[in-house]
Amino acid sequence: MSRYRSILAGILALITVFVVSCGGPQASEPALYSQIQLERIQEYKADIQSFRDRMSELESLIQERDWIDVGNFIHGPLGDLRRDMGFVARNLDPQDAKAARNKAKELFVHLETIDRAATEANYSLALSNYAEALADFDAFLNQLPNS
Repeated sequence: MSRYRSILAGILALITVFVVSCGGPQASEPALYSQIQLERIQEYKADIQSFRDRMSELESLIQERDWIDVGNFIHGPLGDLRRDMGFVARNLDPQDAKAARNKAKELFVHLETIDRAATEANYSLALSNYAEALADFDAFLNQLPNS
């Protein structure tokens, strides 16, 4: 009987060693962004969000067919938008950066089309590109990490 106990104890010891060696601390994914990067991205995100909030002013100008002020608004208050969006996109991880750059490019194509439509006094072109610019703006903001 004592012989069976020693065999059983040996088997239990082997099972215990096997179970303990298979378990262990789980590897966690490394953080994509450092705290400093997140803070800078959040600062620029706030600036970009303020540009997004001002887009309703552009809609009002288009509705009023105030073509001179449409162009002035695109080149004035929205003038720093390209720089800010470029900075944020460069500081994202590669997959998010590519999508963010694409959305930023699409947004600026729409803003340039609105500017051209304002020069030509083309209301329908300006209004349709305004709606598409808003969609691209929102898609860009959705690419950015939350705190």
